[in-house]
Amino acid sequence: MAGSEPHWPPQPTPPPGSPNVVFVLVDDVGFADIGCFGAEIDTPNLDRLAEGGVRFTNFHVNPMCSPTRASLLTGVNAHAAGMGHIAQDDPGYPGYRSHIANDVATAAEVLRDEGYATFMTGKWHLTPDTSMSAGGPQHSWPLQRGFDRFYGILEAFTNLHEPHRIVEDNHVVDVDRYPDGYFFTDDITERAITMIRERAASRPGQPFFLYLAHPAAHAPLHAKPADISKYRGAYDQGWDEIRKRRHARQMELGIIAPDTVLPARNSEPYHEVQAWDDLTDDERMIFARYMEVYAAMVDEIDQSIGHLREALEEMGEWDNTLVVFLSDNGASREGELTGTTNYYAHLGDGADRVALDLQRLDDIGSATTMSHYPRGWAMTGNTPFRLYKRNTHAGGHQVPCIMHWSAGLGQLGGSIRTQYAHCIDVLPTVLDLIGIEAPTSRGGTPLVSMHGTSLTGVLRDGAHAEVHIDQYYELAGHRGYYRDGWEVVTLRRPRRRFDDDVWELYDLRADPTETNDLADVHPDRVAELSAGWHDAAVANQVYPLDEGSGWRWVVRPPTDEVFERPVTIWPRTPTLERIRSLLLVRQRDLDIVIDVGMAAGHHGVLVAHGDQGGGYAVEIRDGEVVYVHNDGHGTTLRHSFGPLDEGDHLVTISKAAPGQRRWIVTCSVDGEIRDGSAEVSTLGPISPFTGISVGIDRGSPVDRERFDQHGPAAYTGTLRSVRYEPGALGPDAPANYVEMLREIGSRYE
Repeated sequence: MAGSEPHWPPQPTPPPGSPNVVFVLVDDVGFADIGCFGAEIDTPNLDRLAEGGVRFTNFHVNPMCSPTRASLLTGVNAHAAGMGHIAQDDPGYPGYRSHIANDVATAAEVLRDEGYATFMTGKWHLTPDTSMSAGGPQHSWPLQRGFDRFYGILEAFTNLHEPHRIVEDNHVVDVDRYPDGYFFTDDITERAITMIRERAASRPGQPFFLYLAHPAAHAPLHAKPADISKYRGAYDQGWDEIRKRRHARQMELGIIAPDTVLPARNSEPYHEVQAWDDLTDDERMIFARYMEVYAAMVDEIDQSIGHLREALEEMGEWDNTLVVFLSDNGASREGELTGTTNYYAHLGDGADRVALDLQRLDDIGSATTMSHYPRGWAMTGNTPFRLYKRNTHAGGHQVPCIMHWSAGLGQLGGSIRTQYAHCIDVLPTVLDLIGIEAPTSRGGTPLVSMHGTSLTGVLRDGAHAEVHIDQYYELAGHRGYYRDGWEVVTLRRPRRRFDDDVWELYDLRADPTETNDLADVHPDRVAELSAGWHDAAVANQVYPLDEGSGWRWVVRPPTDEVFERPVTIWPRTPTLERIRSLLLVRQRDLDIVIDVGMAAGHHGVLVAHGDQGGGYAVEIRDGEVVYVHNDGHGTTLRHSFGPLDEGDHLVTISKAAPGQRRWIVTCSVDGEIRDGSAEVSTLGPISPFTGISVGIDRGSPVDRERFDQHGPAAYTGTLRSVRYEPGALGPDAPANYVEMLREIGSRYE
C-alpha cells in the first residue's frame, strides 16, 4: 500500500465559527412567571440572559407540551409532524400518531448530519406510551431521532425527588434508592454539563447541540426545602393582587404596552376563577402554599441555567453559544378550581379534596405529595392574557422567549421584539444564523418542508416587518387562526356540534389581551379567517377534530393486546414501565401468584407496584403476608392475611373489580383461602405511576413508613417468580365504553 494515496470517507464539517446551540425548554411556565417578564420570582440568571440577549414578547407555541416539542425540534406544524396532541394516546390518525413522523427531520438529525455533537437531558414526551417499555419499538426514542446521548424521562412528568423511571441512551437506569438530597432538575443539568465536557475532551472544537428540556414546572409541584422556605408568605395576598402587580411590572419593563388592558378575572364556564377574598381562610392558606412551591421550582430552573452558563464560561464556550429559552405552553389549569395534593388521581376525577389536602399542608413540595396549584395561579402565570394551557386563547400559547448569543447578537443585548413569532420559527432561525441549508431529504426519504420562517431579520432589526404572517392553532377542539394582526378563536365546549362553536374576533394590534370581541362588527373577516383555519387544518392533517366524548383516551391499537396477557416476572428484572404494568391491572380482576420460600426471620417486599402517588405491595412482615395499599391521598392501608409457615408456597393475591373504582382483595396460600378481605380503590387513571418491581420496592416507595425504617426492603428469603394473571374487566373499565363513546362522538361530528 505504500506509494498509494489513502482514502478516508469525508466527515461532516459545520461552517467555520459555527456556534454551539442550546434549547432550554421549560414546562407549563406562564408568560409572566419569570422576573424579566414581570414576575416577583427570583430569576437572576434568566434576567441576565435577557439583558445580554433579545426578548420576544409576541412569541407563541402550541397549547400543549408534546405538540410544541415536536414543532420546536422540527420547524413543522405539530399535526403535520404527527403530534397534534400529547404522546399519551394514539387514536389512529396521521396527525395524532404520538411520535414525530419519519418524513420530518429533527434539529438533532439535521445538526448531527452537519457535524454537530447532539445531546439531550430532561423530558422527551414524543414517544407513544406503549412504546416506552423495554419491548419498544424504540424508533421514536431520542437516540433514534438524532441525539448522540440522552438522559431523562420519556414521559410527561415525574416525581422530581424520586423519579419513577430514568432512561439513559436506550436503557433504563437501575435505581433501588435515590441518595438523600437527590433532585432531578440538578441531575439533568449536571448530566448535560458532563456530556459537553466529555465530548470537548474527546473531540476538541466540535460544536454541540444541547436540548435541555426541564420537566419543571409541570406537576407534580416539587422543590427543595430551602427554596420553598425562600417564598414562604410571598403569596398570602392571593392571585388577584399578584396578577395586578405583575401587570404593572410588565408595563414598567416594556414587556407590554402602557395601555394594555388587564382582562377581568377568568369567568368562562368551567374555566372560572374565584375571587381570592371570597375564599375561606383554609383555602387561602393551602392555595398560597401551592404557589410557594411553584415559585421555588421556577427559581430552581433559573439556578440550573446559571450552573450551565458557569460551566460553559469556564470552558470558554459561552460567548459562541446560541441559547434559546422558552416555555412549551401557557401556565396549566390542570389543578382546576381547588388544586390537589394528588395530581395523578385529580386528572381523572377533578374532585374537591381541600379538607383532605389541608392535612398534608406541610408535605406539599416533598416526595410524598403529587401537588398542583388551583387555576387561579395559572391565570396569574399567564398575565395579562386570558385562559390557560390547552386553550387557543393567548393564555394557552403566548409564552416568554429569550435568544442570546454574545458572539453573534451581543450588540442587541436588552432588546425587545414585538413582532409575531412561533416556535416553528426557531429551527429555521438557528439554521439561518449558522449558515446551514434545511435538508429536503434524508436517507432517501423526501422531507416535509419546514413551515417556520427565519427570524434573523427581526432579531437584528427591531423595526423589521413581521415575517410570520399567519398561523393556525388547534388542541382538543379549541381552534384559532392568526393572520396579519387579526385572530379568530373558539372556546370549545365538549360534546356539542362544532358548527355551534362561536368564533370570536380580535384585532390583536389594538387589543392583545382579547378583551373586545369584534365578530359582530366584522362578520366578513370572521368568515375569511375561519375559512383560513379550515384550509390550514386540511393542509396539516388536523382532522378529525376531537369532539370531547373521551373516545380517544380509551381506544387502544390492536398491538396493545399483548400487554394484557399473563406474564411471569423474575427477581432482578428491572422495574417494568408504567403502561406495560398498568394494563395488567387497570380496573379489572387480577391474580398475583407469588412463588416464594419462607424461613424464620425472612422479611421484605415480594412485589411492589406504584409509589407515593398511589400503589400497592405484597410483603412478608413479622412472618405474615401483608397487603399494602397507598391511595395516593395520604392514607396507607396495611392488611395482614396471617402467618406464612416455613417452606415453599404459592401465595395468591386476588383482586376482584366489582365497579365503582374498587378492588376487593383476598389471599390464598397453596390453594387455601385465608380469612378476611380488604376493600381498596383502583387508584387513578394513570397510576400506579411507577411500574412493577419484584422482590424489592424501588425508587419512590409505596409505603413511606416502611421505607424510612428499611429502605427498599428487598426480600431476604427465596423468591422464584411473581406471575400476573389479568382477569375480566370491571364494569367501569374504560375499554367497555369504546363503542358507546364512539357513538356519542359521532353525534357531534
